[in-house]
Amino acid sequence: MPTEEQLAFALLRRTDYGRVATSMRALPFLAVARHVVVDGRILLRMHGGLGYHQACVGSVVAYGADNMSTGTAREGQWTVQFLGMCEPADPTPTELDLFAPAPDYVDGEDYAPVYLRITPQTARVHTLTSLSAACTELGFERS
Repeated sequence: MPTEEQLAFALLRRTDYGRVATSMRALPFLAVARHVVVDGRILLRMHGGLGYHQACVGSVVAYGADNMSTGTAREGQWTVQFLGMCEPADPTPTELDLFAPAPDYVDGEDYAPVYLRITPQTARVHTLTSLSAACTELGFERS
């Protein structure tokens, strides 16, 4: 069986978008982000025009993704959550190539990408199917 962190990263790689959670002015908020996994860390691309990234930088954040809108009970539904320190990132050209093309607009304004990197300290997986089925689907061997 893989570790929970290995399984969480394997599932995260199966989806393109997730939500980063932190607090802004002592209130919790969620912001959507595009993600890729690079060297055991999560690289995010967000729209900078809303300023949400500023609340994330230098803070411990939660990042979560799921397949709840696309998975079925038969196929297995899952959510993953990572907690870790978030820092600004200056992606390499190779890392930038991992992202799909950025949108042109967000809420009617030009898209202004900013990049953040999360170094996870913990990872959690929750499934609505058996963990063994999720591991088998991902090609992990059972022990």
